[in-house]
Amino acid sequence: MKIAILSRKSSLYSTSRLKDASLKRGHEVQVIDYLRCYMNITSHHPQIFYQGKKLAGFDAVIPRIGASNTFYGAAVVRQFEMMGVQSPNSSQAISRARDKLRAMQILAAKGIGLPVTGFAHSIKDVDGLINVVGGAPLVVKLLEGTQGIGVVLAETKQAATSVIEAFRGLDVNILVQEFIKEAEGADIRAFVVGNRVVAAMKRQGAPGEFRANLHRGGRAENIKLTREERSTAVHAAQILGLKVAGVDILRSNHGPVVLEVNSSPGLEGIEKSSGVDVADAIIEFLERSREGTANGNGDSKHNNNPNKY
Repeated sequence: MKIAILSRKSSLYSTSRLKDASLKRGHEVQVIDYLRCYMNITSHHPQIFYQGKKLAGFDAVIPRIGASNTFYGAAVVRQFEMMGVQSPNSSQAISRARDKLRAMQILAAKGIGLPVTGFAHSIKDVDGLINVVGGAPLVVKLLEGTQGIGVVLAETKQAATSVIEAFRGLDVNILVQEFIKEAEGADIRAFVVGNRVVAAMKRQGAPGEFRANLHRGGRAENIKLTREERSTAVHAAQILGLKVAGVDILRSNHGPVVLEVNSSPGLEGIEKSSGVDVADAIIEFLERSREGTANGNGDSKHNNNPNKY
């Protein structure tokens, strides 16, 4: 296959690993900075140009779209789709997953376990919003935040009110969620490829830190998931239309709850903590999907594969 990896830099760990895995499996691969692409949106003849040259002949693209570039990145993926190029994550699925509120509403409608979550526009409704999630302590999240940035734990109602009013005063949208105390500052990242979890890790926040993000000093270790956790992760990714996803889960007293579904999950932490070659699993999935498409049955012949984790 001829594969395009849509990424800002070839040197990024995830991009480098995907490139190496593609080459190792005998494919031709090119890393393309999607922000340097420009498009000719024409009926019957859609085109993409990069560094002055028309891109053609690709069988698959692997989107590694940064959160701050979702709109343009998704447009580039959409253009490749118009050209008949396969992508494990469609442009629509990427946009859907990146909108945290929309994603949570979709997951809730399908019965996926979530932290009790509130959303409001007016600061006049702060008291009601706090009560909706069961009162303090609670977590306030920026809808546009990533890697734990814009996530605040408010331990009292007064603190929660101040934080919510401050964020809304800046005219930014926020979610208010119940604080899952029993998680003890840890969460689980389940890496879904196709219809199975190929790797998982437990992320533990640094001392005194309730956020478990590795970028915030958290540590990662391999973990064995329960059947319910595996099922929840796969189902959440499938509901949002993602074939490659990092599903973040908390262990609560009422079962696993999904915090977020990431459409461009990083590979470094999960590969190093689990010992699994996740990049190879992604390329293998692309191969199976292409073979299945050629046979007219998609990935259906693999639907009974057992989950590894």
